[in-house]
Amino acid sequence: MNRRRTAIFKAGLDTLHFTRAHRALAPFTCGAGVIFTLHNVVPGAPPDFAPNRILTITPEFLDAVIVRLRAAGLDIVSLDEAAARVRGDAGSQERRFACLTFDDGYLDNLEHAFPIMKRHDAPMAIYVTTCMPDGTAELWWLALEYAIAAADHIEVPPAEGATGEGMTTLQCDTLARKYDVYEAVYWQLRAMNEQDKRETARGIAERAGIDMGEIVRNLSMTWEEIAWIAGDPLVTIGAHTVSHSALSRLTDAQVEYEMAESRRLIGEHTGLRPRHFAYPYGDATSAGPREFALAARLGFETGVTTRPGMLFPEHAGHLTALPRVSLNGDYQSLRYLDLFLSGAPFALFNRFRKVDAA
Repeated sequence: MNRRRTAIFKAGLDTLHFTRAHRALAPFTCGAGVIFTLHNVVPGAPPDFAPNRILTITPEFLDAVIVRLRAAGLDIVSLDEAAARVRGDAGSQERRFACLTFDDGYLDNLEHAFPIMKRHDAPMAIYVTTCMPDGTAELWWLALEYAIAAADHIEVPPAEGATGEGMTTLQCDTLARKYDVYEAVYWQLRAMNEQDKRETARGIAERAGIDMGEIVRNLSMTWEEIAWIAGDPLVTIGAHTVSHSALSRLTDAQVEYEMAESRRLIGEHTGLRPRHFAYPYGDATSAGPREFALAARLGFETGVTTRPGMLFPEHAGHLTALPRVSLNGDYQSLRYLDLFLSGAPFALFNRFRKVDAA
């Protein structure tokens, strides 16, 4: 999302690539497998202003990823099989593996991702946020993008700690300013509690004439579509909360409700009770030991974060705190995929710590 940070990270990846240091590190850093995070699979190039492009890859890239994974000797497996291999269950394979997981429940997962996975006979998992098929989701990060795209200025409440009262006007009349404003307001919202964040996002959307309800209706699978795709043996449906809230900002009771109710609703609509869970946002500020322990207590077999890293046998004791690697729209290159599969970038990022469950 931060273009400067992306440029720096790409420069680091390019250094690994050209020095071939990742090849020397791979025997120590590639791990037993990897779980990839995906969101949207959409044809075509994004517009010039697309701060959420990181959440979107093309169908062509997804197809190429599957071919490359298998060419690299990785099995593409279900979450059940991944958990079995991490645990070292009797009879499970020891080959390296990859899981492809899709967050939220977007319609393009059905229209574009599923046909590709089906053609390759490759398992996939979709973590459903139940407010998506319910049509009540507030995709505030997209509403913010659309509001900035449509205007030359937006009005927002002053940032915490700022002096003065009333609304602050932010100019976004150039492409560079649009990105700067999005970055600033996005993280301002992320720092708020859930109620304030959603109220603020609603206000921004309303002032810009953006219909948040229309956004979710256009982008989400229905319950009927989720039930249909869940019937395919290649597809695992996981739970991803009711409201897509940052769980760390909720009370114990609220967190338990988000986890348990999302599982109940998915079971009610599909006839399949999810055994796998994904934490919304998934970074260390959004989910931690409390959430990991609760997921285990509620009986989820696995819980996945967005903390970057590979899977190692040591994760057998931390199955509800598993890392994932983002297939990010800014990195749609097989060269980057090869670097990711080495595990070297994440080992360096994590200071060679294999498990991060704190």
